[in-house]
Amino acid sequence: MRNRRPVEGPDWNDEQEVVSSLAWPFEGLLIDVEKKGLWWPEWGDRPTEVTDREDVLRAVVSKAPKLIPILAHRYLPATPNVAGNPIFSVYGSDTIHYGANLADYFDREENRRDEQPWTELREIDFWSELVRRNGSYDDPEVYD
Repeated sequence: MRNRRPVEGPDWNDEQEVVSSLAWPFEGLLIDVEKKGLWWPEWGDRPTEVTDREDVLRAVVSKAPKLIPILAHRYLPATPNVAGNPIFSVYGSDTIHYGANLADYFDREENRRDEQPWTELREIDFWSELVRRNGSYDDPEVYD
């Protein structure tokens, strides 16, 4: 089953590729912390030392649901462990939804329906908030 994957999706047999894909969301956020000043008030005072900022961010991301790489920087949250989790495009803090669920994501990709409005999106700890703070959504009523 590890040989089944989306065209151009991650090679689950290539350990280096998998490790890199799993690290991508944190690494992108860390770049935004250091280069763009990303820092949420609930993380506390922004530490002056780079390593301390990295430690705080690592603690925050470690509490968030793990992300499963789908294709490039598209990810499916591992929890809750039920069908219907949204697909996120994670590029640092420039994080947006790319599908209401896995089937919707593939339909949007295959049929170029990326402009279709969202009907309902499951709330995913941290990642949904990252989308909101990115300014990608003006309507919080989309979340269930």
